[in-house]
Amino acid sequence: MHDGPVSTGRPRRRQRWGLALAAVVAAGLASGGCWLERLDGNGGSVANEPDFATQVASMLDRQAAAWNAGDLEGFMSAYHRSSETTYIGSSGLIEGYEGIRARYAPDFAAGAARDSLRFEALRVREVDTRVGVATARYVLEREGRVTSTGPFTLVLLNVEGAWLIVHDQSAADPGNSADAGP
Repeated sequence: MHDGPVSTGRPRRRQRWGLALAAVVAAGLASGGCWLERLDGNGGSVANEPDFATQVASMLDRQAAAWNAGDLEGFMSAYHRSSETTYIGSSGLIEGYEGIRARYAPDFAAGAARDSLRFEALRVREVDTRVGVATARYVLEREGRVTSTGPFTLVLLNVEGAWLIVHDQSAADPGNSADAGP
């Protein structure tokens, strides 16, 4: 058992960002209607900013439309093109934009069965002008029948004015197929 401090070799700035993010996630982002809370540096509520909520909702709408159209590049455009972007689902941790793209590519192969995707119960929190967190539920349907549902959490980074996913953690509700998320 190790009782001393662990050095990750990362700058302290990243450690502070991680702590702030953990505090936001731990604050209990539960599913519900579209909702936004902007937080100050101490985790206190500052002001509602519908623009952030609108941007995230629009990004998810574009992502669902791309999924439904069989457009892998459009679907992946919501993710930050970085080796540090991560996805966690039932198969574990996938690191990097290219790894996440490889995870989804079979769903977009010619002739692949891909259920229709929509998102619901979006809640977002803007931690600061560069970092936000969103929770929602995905719903997959085929021929009018729901085939899979589950909650997900996204950590978003504002990159040159565009909110992009830097971390996606998806889970399937009990009774769904083994693979979590669309």
